[in-house]
Amino acid sequence: MTKSLQKSQSSPSLHPTRRFYWDTESLGVVGLFTALSKVVSLMVALLGGGMNPFTLFLKNGIATALLVVLVARVRKFGTLALYVLVGQIVSFLIAGGGMSMLLPSFLVAALASDALIAACGGYRRIGAVLAGVALYDLLGRAISLGYSFLHARENMAMVMVAGVFIVLGYLGCLVIGLPCGAKFVKELRHAGIIREV
Repeated sequence: MTKSLQKSQSSPSLHPTRRFYWDTESLGVVGLFTALSKVVSLMVALLGGGMNPFTLFLKNGIATALLVVLVARVRKFGTLALYVLVGQIVSFLIAGGGMSMLLPSFLVAALASDALIAACGGYRRIGAVLAGVALYDLLGRAISLGYSFLHARENMAMVMVAGVFIVLGYLGCLVIGLPCGAKFVKELRHAGIIREV
């Protein structure tokens, strides 16, 4: 009786406060995947010779695949919000400049996507993770398009060009990123790198 009581008290699943506890490993994984996503996207853009459609399609697909693996690996509410914050820091270190004015909007999009994952069954369900990441990508691109419209609404041709690039980027997420991310998660589960339970 005493042993079972001690076991239940030591079980992290029975302590609600531990659900929101960020251990060093989780923080390291978020930082590593965020930096890797930014660097790989930058390398693909440089090797592709700028903002051509194929490069845009590919780099967004790679970034989404890495994001799917990250969310499935960390499995904590707020992972996408932390990804946004770390991404801003990495972008600052790579390109300089201040924090984006769109940061609050992206944080709201990230929290909404985390909420969708929780509502669809949690982070252990790959379908829920894919739905959450797809929503995050969609909301992020909608925010970017709205920002472009506000700053270039006098020149609708520029807004339309930005819209085409944003749509191409989202298609890369849907066609390459989500299926590849799901495949990576499956293989990493077989390898034991991502836990089943």
